[in-house]
Amino acid sequence: MHIIIFMEISAHIICIGNEIMLGHINNTNAQYIARRLSSIGIKTIREISIPDDPVVIISSIKESLTDSNIVILTGGLGPTVDDLTLECISQALYRKLIFSKVVENHIKAHFKKRKLKMPANNLRQAYIPEGAKVILNDIGTAPGLIIPARKKILIALPGVPFEMQPMIEKDVSNFLKDRFRPDKIIKSRIIKITGLPESEVNEKIEDILKIEGNVQMGIYPHPGEISVKITVTDQDKKNVDFTISKIEKKIEARLKNHIFGYDNETLEEVVGKSLLKSKKSLSIAESCTGGLLANRITNIPGSSEYFKMGIVAYSNEAKTKILNIPPKTITQYGAVSKNVASLMAKNVRLLGGSDIGIGISGIAGPGGGTKKKPVGQVYIALSKKNKCVCKEFYFLGQREIIKRKATQAALDMMRLH
Repeated sequence: MHIIIFMEISAHIICIGNEIMLGHINNTNAQYIARRLSSIGIKTIREISIPDDPVVIISSIKESLTDSNIVILTGGLGPTVDDLTLECISQALYRKLIFSKVVENHIKAHFKKRKLKMPANNLRQAYIPEGAKVILNDIGTAPGLIIPARKKILIALPGVPFEMQPMIEKDVSNFLKDRFRPDKIIKSRIIKITGLPESEVNEKIEDILKIEGNVQMGIYPHPGEISVKITVTDQDKKNVDFTISKIEKKIEARLKNHIFGYDNETLEEVVGKSLLKSKKSLSIAESCTGGLLANRITNIPGSSEYFKMGIVAYSNEAKTKILNIPPKTITQYGAVSKNVASLMAKNVRLLGGSDIGIGISGIAGPGGGTKKKPVGQVYIALSKKNKCVCKEFYFLGQREIIKRKATQAALDMMRLH
């Protein structure tokens, strides 16, 4: 469970960059920062993306500092001439930019460690607004900044996600928790469901989703998965725990085996734990999913204890030569068929010397479909020593979504068997 301490503290998130406005990159920073702020009890009331325009940046900073307690900026802290955030902060707060020897030494050490010559313009990043607390960058050269502005806080962070995120985790979160003393508790519980469409989940727990008062309920769809989130706010931790437990039990009674995990658990993690506990091993033969299932399985630390083999047999020739599927079977039934998927599962199990074999064959699209075998038709087979089960699925969506849904269905078959 995630425990969140909360009081009425609000934040604005401003993401700066022409590349965001032009749609050249996805703005994942706003989502990440809002989620981390929520986890420490700070509510994000506004997220905006703006271009590298001094007038827009300065006015956005001033407006956000008026409307919220905390303003977090990302982007524009680089060494090039179009990185304008430092100058804009200086003008918006009426603060001088002061050269920081600490930042200078850190930048020089960064290049020395990598045995690279430091461009002179990198020292632009050593000028920081007066009164700012520096967060040194362990990965890049742009420092993060925490700047008190009367009773408000302005935080400027690099726009590169893998530089920004450690600063949020290590420095910003702790600073904000210490600065803003909370008086309430918010606790969230996420229940994860698979094997049911969102509409059916909604229908089964519709009355529970309408609970009001100090409870917030949400239902969130993902490819092949539904999340139901329970959030309770109260000053008493025991009341929060009791309320969450009561709602959770109601949902479990209605959704039963379709619930596979809680909070941050993934389906591949749940399956991995089950394989470890039962001391069973796994081998996989994939066609339309192109190795995605094996990738998900091996994303779990310790998967070498149960994962024996993964084969991507994309062509008919590979299915014949590597998985020993008779050409006649493919000719008679087609590569996308119950017969072929079942043989893929059985033969990869034997090749890997494993307890369980999975075979996946289908049409991910956008081409290749016919009236009899449309895009999204997928066969998934699970083979054990004396048993083979094969299921037919029809998935909707673009190619990547169909592949994701297929692996989700395969993992769920393993979980249930």
